[in-house]
Amino acid sequence: MVQAINVALYDLETHFKIELVENDQFFREWQDDLPEINDAEKQRLDRVKASYRNLLEYPPLLENTVKMVVLSPFLDLADFYLAPFHVTSEKSVEIVDEDEGTIVRGQLDVLALFQEFWVVVIESKQAAFSLEVGIPQLLAYMLANLSADRPTYGLLMNGADFLFVKLVKRETAQYAFSRKFYLFNPGNDLYSVLSILKRLGQVDFRF
Repeated sequence: MVQAINVALYDLETHFKIELVENDQFFREWQDDLPEINDAEKQRLDRVKASYRNLLEYPPLLENTVKMVVLSPFLDLADFYLAPFHVTSEKSVEIVDEDEGTIVRGQLDVLALFQEFWVVVIESKQAAFSLEVGIPQLLAYMLANLSADRPTYGLLMNGADFLFVKLVKRETAQYAFSRKFYLFNPGNDLYSVLSILKRLGQVDFRF
């Protein structure tokens, strides 16, 4: 048994045949048909950015603080606290390689659900951690989705950095990334992050 926090990309590629897709057409949901962000939402996100900058002056900035200050406003503004969605926290997941009996277990930080289908898996890291540390862990959690005919979307964040992931389970599980969004880029990248979350919330998971 392997704990998800310790899993490496090599493990996923070897035991679960997962592969990265670099075709720009594979993951269009973070680029196309994005909803507009209104002025009230922009003001809220400006406050989130200011709050995060203030917290950085008083380290350490731990995972629970990141979730409270940055993640929770996003879930609220994207309507993931409202029906038909619901949010669970610290959910146990498990994936099994039937050929070799490899088991990967771990805890999801936040899981937004539409009925039984995973919409957004969010793995929050301490601000000092790079997103790359959490990529294998997030992919392992997403692989636990049993709906092979539907895509799973993920958001990996550490407070300042945000990266979206799409996973499709076909004969070979395939995944792709968005570009990385950074809170301290000129302007406010949080606008784009919220717009993408809203877009993913509009994906029809009922087919």
